[in-house]
Amino acid sequence: MDGSVGERTRWGRMNLLDWLGDHVWAIWLGLALLLGIAEILSMDLVLIMLAVGALAGAGVAVVAPDLWWLQIGVAAAVSVITLLVLRPTLLDKVRNMPGYRSSTDKLLGSSGFAVSAIDKSGGEVKLDGISWSARPYDNSMVIDAGTEVEVFEIDGATVVVYPKHDQLP
Repeated sequence: MDGSVGERTRWGRMNLLDWLGDHVWAIWLGLALLLGIAEILSMDLVLIMLAVGALAGAGVAVVAPDLWWLQIGVAAAVSVITLLVLRPTLLDKVRNMPGYRSSTDKLLGSSGFAVSAIDKSGGEVKLDGISWSARPYDNSMVIDAGTEVEVFEIDGATVVVYPKHDQLP
């Protein structure tokens, strides 16, 4: 070894790979960190449950570094259990917090435009750039395409609308 930069870099990478091979817990910990960061971006309480599973896998890797099948099994089991048990409980708590409004609740009262004619059989509106199936709040009403509408209520995946500038009966 002549100490050249190329050899030191190659040697340094080799040491890192050897170190990671001897310290599998660090890989699990890195995975948990990446999943935690991704959860912050998604905010749906799924990736954080997988991160908890990865932390459990890291714990097993510290105790039993050669039992990779046990690490994977524990990580998978903890992930599934937290997804099935902990996530629904946390979602219920979040949804019952004062001031919580779901994304569909936020649509109530919002304005948009009828993309097509809307009658009792349906139609389409665009709200904040997103297309929704729509029907009028009064089944005898027909709302023409291009009319500005306001969301009256949400019925499943369909918004119930009325013309924004008309009087409600």
